[in-house]
Amino acid sequence: MADAGVAGDAGRASSDLVVRASRVLVDGAWQPAAVAVRGGLVVAIEAVDAVLPVHDGGRDVTLPDDEVLMPGVVDTHVHVNEPGRTEWEGFASATRAAAAGGVTTIVDMPLNSIPPTTTVEALELKRAAAGPQSVVDVGFWGGAVPSNLGTGDLRALHEAGVFGFKAFLSPSGVDEFPHLGTDELHAAMREIAAFDGLLIVHAEDPDRLDEAAAALPEGAGGAVYDDFVASRPEAVEQTAIEHVVEALRATGGRAHVLHLSSASALATIRAAKAEGLRLTVETCPHYLTFDQAGIPDGATQYKCCPPIRDAANRELLWAALVDGTIDVVASDHSPSTAELKFAGDGSFDEAWGGIAGLELSFRAVWSGARARGIALETVLGWMSRGTADLVGLGAPRSGGAKGRIEVGAAADLVAFAPDEPFVVDAALLAHRNPVSAFDGAELVGRVGATWVAGVVVDAAAPPARLITRR
Repeated sequence: MADAGVAGDAGRASSDLVVRASRVLVDGAWQPAAVAVRGGLVVAIEAVDAVLPVHDGGRDVTLPDDEVLMPGVVDTHVHVNEPGRTEWEGFASATRAAAAGGVTTIVDMPLNSIPPTTTVEALELKRAAAGPQSVVDVGFWGGAVPSNLGTGDLRALHEAGVFGFKAFLSPSGVDEFPHLGTDELHAAMREIAAFDGLLIVHAEDPDRLDEAAAALPEGAGGAVYDDFVASRPEAVEQTAIEHVVEALRATGGRAHVLHLSSASALATIRAAKAEGLRLTVETCPHYLTFDQAGIPDGATQYKCCPPIRDAANRELLWAALVDGTIDVVASDHSPSTAELKFAGDGSFDEAWGGIAGLELSFRAVWSGARARGIALETVLGWMSRGTADLVGLGAPRSGGAKGRIEVGAAADLVAFAPDEPFVVDAALLAHRNPVSAFDGAELVGRVGATWVAGVVVDAAAPPARLITRR
């Protein structure tokens, strides 16, 4: 079982860590193995009973039979909100929540922090806040807003190492991060395509939002969840995604549709991919877990934009993941204070929109997949290998490739018991405010240990690394 990529006895030199398990995910298949780690990288994958010495202070760990060894989850859609709105979420709490859920890398969104990450100066403020506090690896998205188009800021951010640029096609909910009109979308795509960057898009069309609001009967809204869904119908996403496809066709650029909730857009996405346009798509755990009929009126912990739709729509999203139309799953962890989340006494019009699910994202998707007969390695393909590849972290790089267990890869590892049930208690979650739509949900999966670059994340864990686009 010795890996052919290890020359001579290099893999048997003294290691920092050896993890042995009866099931290790190697090359897409589970097999018994011992994984040796040195200097933050996997240096050997051997037979489970191989002699692999560790140096003084190193560890040789054997997982119990109910635990597998898997690559750490790479969550490419996380709102940390520090600096500026740290009372909503900060790097210390967010990254510890990530590690508790088997997430070893996050990529932070450019809002809702103040200032937003739309300039290199704002990026440096983010890095200064994240560096001393983060216990998992952290990268950053930049933002594309009207004020930084054509100024050189996008290229400067790209050269500073952001993984791409987020744009809203409808109001974002915070004044300091305005949305792009259709002409501005094309301008942003052209500018970013010039250096082969990635534009990631919140795809809701503002004109269709206005039409939906005008079509609601008098007195609709407030605490009625069905009215909230009616205010953001599937056509809102469909039209916005059509605009993205048109911009791709015109520019030859790359775009990624965030948090797809509408199955009606799948035909457009399939056609764009068949045409050869460089389009990728994600959905989120809450769209795969909940359904409209199960959300009570006034339960604003479920509010997100676009909204959670009906069960038939949810099953079409699952099918689109399986057939590859949807590429990846990311949490869209978007927390706030309890006061904002429950503002307006249950009014969906007034409450902050966003689901806090970073710690639970992988286990929620795995629970739904397990119930549908979908394999654990398939889920890891969506949430670890696929997300790493989306942002270029799956390629060989300083610090090792992420999203896989192989010689030379980053030793971002998770011991996971896939069949252990639990009931979510939001008060016990590690993110800053004890609010989550998953509160009370019955899920499966226990994270036994999380290693980042071969170092276990615990109370004494040192800060992890800030990572950049290659």
